[in-house]
Amino acid sequence: MDVLTTTPLTLASAVEKIGDAGMGRSYGPGKWTAAQILCHLADCEIAFGFRIRQAFVQDPHMVQPFNQEAWATSYGELDPHMALGTFIGLRNWNLALLKARGGDISSRKVSHPERGDMTLAAMLELIAGHDMNHRKQLETIAAVAA
Repeated sequence: MDVLTTTPLTLASAVEKIGDAGMGRSYGPGKWTAAQILCHLADCEIAFGFRIRQAFVQDPHMVQPFNQEAWATSYGELDPHMALGTFIGLRNWNLALLKARGGDISSRKVSHPERGDMTLAAMLELIAGHDMNHRKQLETIAAVAA
């Protein structure tokens, strides 16, 4: 929960360091740019929020996978600052729901076609790992911008 809670502030800080001029910069050859990462995070938070909500009302919830590369085809036309704002708003809303439901997360079951059966708590750990991966990428881009 610490990672999920701190990611919005960490992302905002990295974006401030990257600046508008750095949004087109990537953390490595052939990798997504800062702008694309932000758009991806906003899209993922939409999907993760749906999965969390379904896990609370459907036991077990069958997670619907998505093709991130197909979703990414429009990222070049989208505003990365809007993506960041969307991510932050959705993340805060998802955290509010998780706090309201309290300890219910360890008993809720989900099934993922690629990962198998797990609890909502385990799914949240995967989301936190996803956050950490993209935070590191943006921090790498920010370090180059500095």
